[in-house]
Amino acid sequence: MKKNIALVTGGFSGEAVISYRSARTIDSHLDRNLFDVYTIDINKDGWFYTDKEGDKTAVDKNDFSITAGGQKVTFDAVFIGMHGTPGEDGKLQGYFDTLGIPYTGCDAATSALTFNKRYAVSVAGNSGIAVSKSVLLIKGVFENTDEIRYGLKFPVFVKPNNGGSSIGMSKVNTPEELDTAIEKAFKEDNQVLVEEMVSGREFTVGVFRSKGNIIVLPITEVIAHDDVPFFDFVAKYEGKSTEVTPAEVDEVIADKVRDVAKKIYAVFNCRGVVRIDFIYNEEAGKPFMLEINTVPGQSEASVVPQQVRALGWSLDEFYTKLVMECF
Repeated sequence: MKKNIALVTGGFSGEAVISYRSARTIDSHLDRNLFDVYTIDINKDGWFYTDKEGDKTAVDKNDFSITAGGQKVTFDAVFIGMHGTPGEDGKLQGYFDTLGIPYTGCDAATSALTFNKRYAVSVAGNSGIAVSKSVLLIKGVFENTDEIRYGLKFPVFVKPNNGGSSIGMSKVNTPEELDTAIEKAFKEDNQVLVEEMVSGREFTVGVFRSKGNIIVLPITEVIAHDDVPFFDFVAKYEGKSTEVTPAEVDEVIADKVRDVAKKIYAVFNCRGVVRIDFIYNEEAGKPFMLEINTVPGQSEASVVPQQVRALGWSLDEFYTKLVMECF
C-alpha cells in the first residue's frame, strides 16, 4: 500500500523562493509507485494544499491533515523541502514530533543548533573541528566595532547568524566598511556573526545516513567568478560561480574532507541529507567548517542533486532512500 507523503515547502523568510524550486524537483522525483504526494505550502498567509484543479484548502493544524477529493487525508511522513524558518530551524520539526509524524532530515534540536551559525561553530570547535575565529553581535546590545577591529584579522565576513543562501552577507576588507555591512546583516536578523576569512579552496559535500551507514557524496568544489566578491546569493543562484562535481582534488585532501564531514554528521547527530561547506587551507593542511545546511537545496542544478548523479544514482532512488529512513 502506498504511503501518503506531505511535501512541505514555502517558509517565512527570503529563502522561500529557493524552497519552491527545491520542491518542484523533489515532487518530480518522488516515486509515485510508492508514494502519494501532497504539496503543502506554509507561508505567512497560512498553511495550504492546492489540488490539481487549483482549489486551495487549509491544513488542519490540530493533526496536520487535509481534505482532498472530499476525503480527509493524514500523512505517513513529511518530506521537508523548506529552507529557512520554520522548516530549517527546528520549529516544524518540533511540531511534527508533538504529533508523532515522522519527517526527513534532522530533528528539532539539531536543526535549531545548526541554524544558529555561532552555536554550530562553537560546538564544532569544542569537538576538535577546525573553524574560523568569530564575534557575535546582538541587536540592542552591540555598541561599536572596537571588539571586531582589534579582535579579528581582516578581511572578515559579516552575515546574519540565523539564515541561509548568503542573504544579507558581506565580505569586509577594511574596518571602515564594517558599519555598512553590519547594518545590512541586521536587516535580516537580530544576531550578526562576524568571522575571519579563511583562505583556500571552497568545497561542499552532501552527507546522509542509510541503513545505519553514514555516506559521503562526491565532493564539489565551488569557484566564484572574478566579478563577484565571494560565493554570495548571486554566485549561488544567478550563474556567477562554477561548481565542479566531482572536485578535481588530490585524494589526500579529499579524504580529509570526507573524514571531517563524517565526524560533523555524527557530532551533530544529523539525520537525512545535510550539506557541509568547507574551506581547505593549504597552510594549515586541513578543512575548516563554514556551516551545516540541514535542508540543502534540491533544485535540478543544486549541489546535492549534482553529487547524487555523480555517484551514479537517480534522484528517484535517492529520495526514496531518504523517505524510507523515516520508517
